[in-house]
Amino acid sequence: MKGPQDFFSQLQGQFGQFVPDMARAAREDFEAQARATVMSVLSRLELVSREEFDAQQAVLMKTREKVEALEKRVEALESRLSDA
Repeated sequence: MKGPQDFFSQLQGQFGQFVPDMARAAREDFEAQARATVMSVLSRLELVSREEFDAQQAVLMKTREKVEALEKRVEALESRLSDA
């Protein structure tokens, strides 16, 4: 006849077989839920690709160079006007 210790050991062994499967399923559910949440948040943000960022940065640098050149021309013209 089995004693309470044997019964609990058997129960623990059977439960131990199901726990890894339950833990794996819980982890997979959590990962899927977390992934969906992150994708939802990212889709609401106004993000741009690296390529688009680099292209816009190049346009900005060219524009800045043109503005600086125009500022120098205006300064030179103002200087010529004040000298005359």
